[in-house]
Amino acid sequence: MVFLPSDCGGECKKPKIMTKIKIKEVLSGKYLDQEITIKGWVRTFRSNRFVALNDGSCLANIQVVIDFDSFKEKLLKQITTGASISVKGKVVESLGKGQKYELQAFDVEIIGKSDPELYPLQPKKHSLEFLREIAHLRVRTNTFSAIYRLRHHLIYAVHKFFHEKGFYNVHTPIITGSDAEGAGEMFSVTALDLANVPINDEGNVDFSQDFFGKPTNLTVSGQLEGETAALALSEIYTFGPTFRAENSNTSRHLAEFWMIEPEMAFYDLDDNMDLAEEFVKYLVNFALENCHEDLAFLDKRLAEEEKQKPQNQRQELGLLEQLNFVVKNNFVRLTYTEAIDILRNSKPNKKKKFKYLIEEWGADLQSEHERYLVEKHFKKPVILYNYPANIKAFYMRLNEEPEEQGKTVAAMDVLFPGIGEIIGGSQREERYEVLMEKIEAVGIDEKELSWYLDTRKFGTAPHSGFGLGFERMIQFITGMGNIRDVIPFPRTPGNAEF
Repeated sequence: MVFLPSDCGGECKKPKIMTKIKIKEVLSGKYLDQEITIKGWVRTFRSNRFVALNDGSCLANIQVVIDFDSFKEKLLKQITTGASISVKGKVVESLGKGQKYELQAFDVEIIGKSDPELYPLQPKKHSLEFLREIAHLRVRTNTFSAIYRLRHHLIYAVHKFFHEKGFYNVHTPIITGSDAEGAGEMFSVTALDLANVPINDEGNVDFSQDFFGKPTNLTVSGQLEGETAALALSEIYTFGPTFRAENSNTSRHLAEFWMIEPEMAFYDLDDNMDLAEEFVKYLVNFALENCHEDLAFLDKRLAEEEKQKPQNQRQELGLLEQLNFVVKNNFVRLTYTEAIDILRNSKPNKKKKFKYLIEEWGADLQSEHERYLVEKHFKKPVILYNYPANIKAFYMRLNEEPEEQGKTVAAMDVLFPGIGEIIGGSQREERYEVLMEKIEAVGIDEKELSWYLDTRKFGTAPHSGFGLGFERMIQFITGMGNIRDVIPFPRTPGNAEF
């Protein structure tokens, strides 16, 4: 079948060949009573008559109805779970339950065979642990196709949010000679022959012979470079991969993940917190408005998962209820000092239920403390600010208020239920002399950050920024319990498969 242009002025040389139609489009009803071609992967084939076909364009399959008397047995045997096929047929209203439209097939072509004895994704329930072992195929399941589509929509939403607010996207380097965190937990980058490493006169590795002529690493953050752009363009953001060489085998940590980092000139800490709250609410709302089908499926999946837990461990709200709750409620804001008082006097702390007991001001809060504040005490997202200076990075601005002076920095963390910290940020230290003192105190070589210090010498200005771990955001929005299930190919200690 061909479609001819409606008005070609008599100059049409070649008719347009009918191309495949996405299943999502077919299920919208716009092709009713038309003959079309669809292509996809077989989910099930039952009774030698009904094929459930999916092409990834949406969660739903389309039912393809085959008159088995009209097709050779050899072809029918090749319509197996996992096989890719092309089907030409007519879209009709379905008389069966579970679908509004179906395709009456008059031609079927096997594009790619799938041996049913070897294909690991049989039409049954598989554990998430098993699916991580076949991450190259797990996107063919309903759960992971929904997650992939949500990732796409939220990537778009990130850029849409900042573009509409007048921010500029900046690409910061992935290979860097600086450590933004000052923590040293970085992956080294080298082109040296590790079996024959050159040594200098001091007995150390001679990095002058390496590709970049100095020690380099995979970035843990694009923040420092992003600050240089903000102090010229006013409002910028980065969105790229970041790397942490932390031996953390937890449900919240990855060695490779994506980070969104806005940096804004002339923003103080309050402005920073306002933007962070607006941003995460925008992302959650965008998902609610544009990913109905996938979120409804994930909501049901989470509800079934919660039923398997003891009553006292179950979440009070379902996934959709929780997402709507975040969008409709203001986040609680309190100082670190206020949070410490709440935690010190809490039942889990007094009864020694916390793994890390809160005994005095200055403690570095752990995930269990963050989740207690969010899930038990306030039952809302929380923004903590004004942290002790000695547990935060060198670039955070020292507070000047008499009661805080020299003791706290203008840092803030956004805490979410089920996740804990989802955003970390601060007002940056714009005062050259103060920044120099902090750099010297933590033992950073001034020469390595001379370019960064220049921004404080020439036209310095108050500025702020934060980082949002994209996978943690996806984890919250999808309700997945493990961060390894919201990135296509997770990189974790001992695992760099695929």
